[in-house]
Formats: sequence, structure tokens, C-alpha cells
Amino acid sequence: MIRFSAIVLLVLLGIEGRPALAAANRPPSVFGLPLSAPDALGAPMQILLVMTALTLLPAALMSVTPFLRLTVVLHFLRQALGTQTAPSNQVLVGMSMFLTMLVMQPVASDIYRQAWEPLEQGRITSAQALDRGSERLRAFLVRFAREKDIRLFLEASHRPQPRTPSDVELTVLIPAYILSELRAGFQIGAVLFLPFLIIDLVVSSVTLSIGMMQLPPVMISAPFKVLLFVLVDGWNLVVGSLIKSFYS
Repeated sequence: MIRFSAIVLLVLLGIEGRPALAAANRPPSVFGLPLSAPDALGAPMQILLVMTALTLLPAALMSVTPFLRLTVVLHFLRQALGTQTAPSNQVLVGMSMFLTMLVMQPVASDIYRQAWEPLEQGRITSAQALDRGSERLRAFLVRFAREKDIRLFLEASHRPQPRTPSDVELTVLIPAYILSELRAGFQIGAVLFLPFLIIDLVVSSVTLSIGMMQLPPVMISAPFKVLLFVLVDGWNLVVGSLIKSFYS
């Protein structure tokens, strides 16, 4: 996962470097990337730039992976159940992270095999590794980015219309993918809310009709919503549907 994160960082930030040397003569490096070169910045400055860039890595990985849709949907599900802090944020983030690793495993394997491994062996330059890694990442993003959102950022940046999807730059494709995933997450969340909203309306109507004004309807409806969710094996249905949405 660390190696994949490093190559994704290269793809997103476009860090330039020189080819890795042979194992016997390999210079000091971070994640296998050489830190010194005759025509490059000094090693301390390169380390500072790499460590600074790494602070952006979590946000970058969350934005260009299914993690975004997964966290939004799971948050809506918890709100619909009305359980407040159960499951906790740590559990939801952990589930989203491991599901993201499951979905992104083919992409990560291709990037590692086509870009990172040749770079470590010194068979290609970092620029070539950047191109190979960005191609595979672009192919994944194009599948889920809506044409309408891509057109929005093309017009905002005053860039010409690409002839093929592979010609769309990552600076345009990534924000378009984020908007598309937010829209998909909110759509799924709205659908999840509907059955639990019906339960809330029914319970609220019953409590008002019998004059139970002192007891909040939420306290009565919460056990029924949890019971319904358990009876239909809700976690299996929700997680299974989310994973299948990335393979359809």
C-alpha cells in the first residue's frame, strides 16, 4: 500500500526525477526514489519536498478512489438508522478503507507492475513511470466521471474539447470524478433514507394519534429501524451493492 501511495503521489503531483540506479550503486532514496542527481535539487530540499507532498497524500487518495462514495453512503446510512454514533467514525472509515483497497487492487497492481517496478529496476525514467501510472489511473476515473462534469471543468479552465477520453487531463478529470462520486453517493443515500423515513412517519403519526406527546417519536422508531435493518441483512445488501456499483 505504501508503494502504491508513492506512485499515486507521483502521478498526481508530477514529481520529476532520474532513473533508479542499479542495486549495488543505488543512492539514498525515499520509497525507492533517488534523492540526489547532478542536475536536481539537493538531498535535504528533495526530502523536504517529498515529506511536504506526503501530507497531501491522504486527501489525494480519498479523492481519486471509491473511498469518497463509500464514506458518503455509510454516513447517510448511519443518519437514516438514527443511531448517532454507532457505528463510530473509526469503524466507518476503516470499513471504507478496506473496501477501497478491495476495489482498487486491480488498479494498484497494474500501476505497480507497469510503472513502479520498472522505475525501481532502472528500466524507465520517472517521467515514463508518471505517464504509465497516469494512464491506468485515468482509465479508472473516466469510467465514473460524468461527461457533464468533465465539460464543466473544461469550460471553466478554457481548455479545448478532448478527442478521446484518454486525452482528458488529470487536472480536469479528478475534480469531475469527485463531483460525480458525490452525486452518486447522495443518490444512494437518498434511496437508503426512504424506508426509514416511512417508519419515522408511521411512528410519529401513531404516537400523535394516541396522545403520547411526552415521548419523542425517534426513541420509538429507532429500535424498529434497527430491527428491520438486521432482519433484511442490511449490511450485506448495502456493502454488496456498493462494491457491485464499481464493477458494473
